[in-house]
Amino acid sequence: MAKRDAPPRWDRRMQQRLARGEAAALGELYDRFASLVHGLAHRVLEDERATDGVTREVFAHLWEHPDAYDPGQGPLRTWVATVTHRLAVQRLRATETAALAETGHGSAEATEELERRVRHASVAARADYIVQAMPAPLRAALELAYFQRRDYRQTAADLGVTEDEARRRLRLGLQLLSTAHDTAAPGAPPGYGGAA
Repeated sequence: MAKRDAPPRWDRRMQQRLARGEAAALGELYDRFASLVHGLAHRVLEDERATDGVTREVFAHLWEHPDAYDPGQGPLRTWVATVTHRLAVQRLRATETAALAETGHGSAEATEELERRVRHASVAARADYIVQAMPAPLRAALELAYFQRRDYRQTAADLGVTEDEARRRLRLGLQLLSTAHDTAAPGAPPGYGGAA
């Protein structure tokens, strides 16, 4: 049995291929993580043009700095999410700070409001990441309960599982989601929070 903390083979191979400058590796990385990067960046920025710019920046960063990823620290997916979050928050702060300076509203209240927005965007992006990364059975139960307003009995029937299993899946999924506010939560991307 493989060590629990050993990164997947694909992650290690991808990092090695990027370090060798294999353009095909960047294409594979993009195919695998573009929707994750775009979704997280959009959650922070709420602007399509800025999101597209950050998406390009993220993949340029991954191409130019493949050695920045340490497979011993966690999965490549988490590192990509962390880089995305950092660059999106930097873009949000720069854009908002420039707008405040332009309008002359660079007061302490305006700066505090900007930091509140950054924290809110960070929590929302973390919640999105957690939902995308959770096991499919938990995600399916949460989606039925939240989007289709099913209770645990209806969720059990829809999924073809026992009511106890449906409750367990919902409870575990909600416990994972509750960590979105906690930047030190287990399974949270390192450095994934309000600080950038």
